[in-house]
Amino acid sequence: MTQTPRVRNIKGPEPAGWKESLFPPIMLTRRNVIRAAAGAGIVAAIAGTVGVINSCSRDDGEGTPTVVDNTKADYVIDPQSNESNYSSVDLELKEESSWTIDLGNVLHPGEGTWIPVTTAGSSAAPMVKGSALSTEDGSLSEVVKEPLADDKNNVVIYDVRCSDSAYAWIELNVLTHDWVLYASSFGDGKLSGTPMTLWSAGSDYSPAPFAVTGSKVIWQVMPALSGTKTSEKSVCYVWSLGDSNAKAVVESPGRFACGPEVSGGTVTLVPRVNADKGTYYGITAYNLSDDLATQVDRLVLPVGVKPLTAVRIGDEFAFSIEASYASGGLLGTMGTYIGHGEGPFVALSREPAAGVAGKDGLYVVRVSSSYFVVNTKDRNYSNLVAANRCISYGEFPARSGECSDFVTFATVKAQDTGYPESVTVRRFSFPS
Repeated sequence: MTQTPRVRNIKGPEPAGWKESLFPPIMLTRRNVIRAAAGAGIVAAIAGTVGVINSCSRDDGEGTPTVVDNTKADYVIDPQSNESNYSSVDLELKEESSWTIDLGNVLHPGEGTWIPVTTAGSSAAPMVKGSALSTEDGSLSEVVKEPLADDKNNVVIYDVRCSDSAYAWIELNVLTHDWVLYASSFGDGKLSGTPMTLWSAGSDYSPAPFAVTGSKVIWQVMPALSGTKTSEKSVCYVWSLGDSNAKAVVESPGRFACGPEVSGGTVTLVPRVNADKGTYYGITAYNLSDDLATQVDRLVLPVGVKPLTAVRIGDEFAFSIEASYASGGLLGTMGTYIGHGEGPFVALSREPAAGVAGKDGLYVVRVSSSYFVVNTKDRNYSNLVAANRCISYGEFPARSGECSDFVTFATVKAQDTGYPESVTVRRFSFPS
């Protein structure tokens, strides 16, 4: 698990020992594949253990759990009285554009002009295509029209990510659960180079959570929750366009809690730390420019507390806890938190539903079917209401972490029939 993976051209031979084995068999229909793609970041975010390849786990303060009480909370809305501690203002985000695209398109978080999209096929073959949506004009381009696998039977495009210069996707065999991570250079809505195989595995390993930023692909190889590899370590890898090898950069004794999140020159991972003392997760930011060789900051959660999402925006961690734990103090309580060190932490005590996006002290937090837009500098908040007629399905963000604009998408019902009709994409600007 700690060896440097060999990256190969898909036309070349399969290296010996390349195949490993993913998660136990499940029943997947065409509809379930679309649903799985929509929640891939959440489905893969399930628990783990840590050692850091580039710096190793140390007991020098970096592994000290952050256990604080409610006096460290700067509540946006008091959870006891339900009264606002922040003033309510008009929406600070301005809607710049809105587009309607076909039903069956699912957007995924992207950093640039092009947003990665999984698109339902018009027939059973292919079930899913890899696409990209332009935030300049709302045009949707099919990027990977069918799987690259030699035997395309039962193979779907499971997940996609892209930047403005690189595109990566996972192909999954829905029967055997073998999967392959591919990547290629990308531009103007289409692949501009020969796709490369970055990793291949089978049912003892979960499909890799991954991110694409600039010319880099970052992914996590993690054992499935059941199977023959459950005691294996997890490893995060980095690969850049044009490289013949990927780098193994961060190791976890079990599964990472969340997928990698890129934001403002950092990559946030959540491996396990203090493995000899219990189940502790360390929200850790690494420097992107040196391929995660430098640790920027770390916040260790109380024992047993596992975050749903975590990212670093500016100098603060923005992370969400999806359940309330019997112990752990403030950070063991359901909600979204913004802060670092020993706090204080801006706290929004609402059930989280996606990762946090933001810029310059303004944070967009999805809760239930709408968003809170929290201004921590001016201590106010506003609400971004979901698109009309999408309440049953909800509206989801297509941005995460530090971003220059905010993009959402929602499946919208027809007004006359109440059935799903199309997908609405909205782009908002932050105040200058």
